[in-house]
Amino acid sequence: MKKTWTRNDIIEAISDNVGLSLSDSSIIIEEIFELILSGLENGEEVKISSFGTFSVRHKKTRIGRNPKTGVEVPIKARNVVTFSSSNILKSKFK
Repeated sequence: MKKTWTRNDIIEAISDNVGLSLSDSSIIIEEIFELILSGLENGEEVKISSFGTFSVRHKKTRIGRNPKTGVEVPIKARNVVTFSSSNILKSKFK
């Protein structure tokens, strides 16, 4: 079974690889995530070179169907975060 990386795993990896303390690594990761979130909240795309682009997409109201009962239900309009990987990232998995 493959392991899922958590925020703490990333913090520990940065601490080990760069030689920073866990608290300094945590501050850096939290700041990066906060900057990405702030950009998305402001309606901006967040592009990370050689990695990918985060963006917010608006989904309109639509009719969905309960797969068990077949009953149609309205699905409200909402905003969703999308991620598009860069070609460099995609090429790593061919």
